[in-house]
Amino acid sequence: MEQMLKREHAPISTWAEDDRPREKLLSKGKSALSDAELLAILIGHGTRNKSAVDLGRELLGRCGNDLSSLARCSIKELCALEGIGMAKAAAIMAALELAARKKTPRQEALQITGSKDVYQAIHARLEDLRYEEFWIMNLNQVNRIVGIHRVGEGGITGTVADPRRILKLALDDHATSLILCHNHPSGNLRPSDADLKLTRKMKNAADLMDIQLLDHLIIAHTGYLSMADEGLM
Repeated sequence: MEQMLKREHAPISTWAEDDRPREKLLSKGKSALSDAELLAILIGHGTRNKSAVDLGRELLGRCGNDLSSLARCSIKELCALEGIGMAKAAAIMAALELAARKKTPRQEALQITGSKDVYQAIHARLEDLRYEEFWIMNLNQVNRIVGIHRVGEGGITGTVADPRRILKLALDDHATSLILCHNHPSGNLRPSDADLKLTRKMKNAADLMDIQLLDHLIIAHTGYLSMADEGLM
């Protein structure tokens, strides 16, 4: 055990080749690596007393060993760990963003038939954010997505969305219907009074432009709520 601990805290370059994360990935494939080892490849090198794997393991530990929590960390929070500088933090954040984008299907191939389709199309953009953002999804006459746009961002407990900008984007996309989406960083999916008021306001404004407001989704890391499904439209 003592020899194992000494090896783990030694520089990765002194490890057996099969134990080095980069060489392990090349010889055994990406699925053979732990989360800490994958992070170690992004981190590149450790400090005098800690290997890159040590840093990856400690970074995960600070996030409860939850990659979704890690994805919600800011650059400043990542850099709070000694041995993680701006360059390493940027590499980690870029990799997590690519992973999130990979979960987002190509929008032009999607036809929306219900709230589950909306959630699948947009949740990766919203579920791990630490602050509220407001997005819209514009659809054509056969309910295929013709545009997805961020229209507002705010703080931890609220955001502002301008109905005029929303309708302009819908008209620019030649949309016949639209769907509102925003996130609740707290994980609470219950709509606020402000959420309900904005939904009613947008529905009335869209009706005047002969555009149908189909739904308003609240998204969090805990799941989603569809106002249409809940009879709140």
